[in-house]
Amino acid sequence: MKKLLVLLCCAVALTAGCSKDKSAAPSKAPAEKSQAPEISVVSLDNQQLTLAALKGKVVLLNFWATWCPPCREEIPSMIKLNTFMAGKPFQMVCVSVDEGGKQAVQEFLKNSKYSLPAYTDPSGQVAKTYGITGVPETFVIDKNGIIVKKVIGGLDWNSPEVIAFLEGLMK
Repeated sequence: MKKLLVLLCCAVALTAGCSKDKSAAPSKAPAEKSQAPEISVVSLDNQQLTLAALKGKVVLLNFWATWCPPCREEIPSMIKLNTFMAGKPFQMVCVSVDEGGKQAVQEFLKNSKYSLPAYTDPSGQVAKTYGITGVPETFVIDKNGIIVKKVIGGLDWNSPEVIAFLEGLMK
């Protein structure tokens, strides 16, 4: 656990995220060890998803954008993590903050040949609720709906330390 925290702190210190225009002031970010605020996002095939529907699963709530280099860099490790976690009480929710919405995300995924559990936030309310100031920003939410970790910047999500941490949350 200590090793994971050191790894996460180093990743935050070494990785710069991409900033969005901050003219629309975000809300204060929810704190670690607090209840994750409810959200409603829409999948690329127009299915609505809420956090309440994921109760009992560990959730990796990732905010990203197609134009963000650190986001693009972490996608391969996220795909590997998601594949490894298949069949386990785990759900990855990648929320795009792209202004181009669903079309921008679909084009990016088609052109890059990446496959992510991608969702959109058409109103921008989810990003505002979570106080997002840049991307990537990720919240790890335990099976009881509590935020256990916030990660600012990109990370190797497929590292043994991260996998062990997430599997520990599933117990």
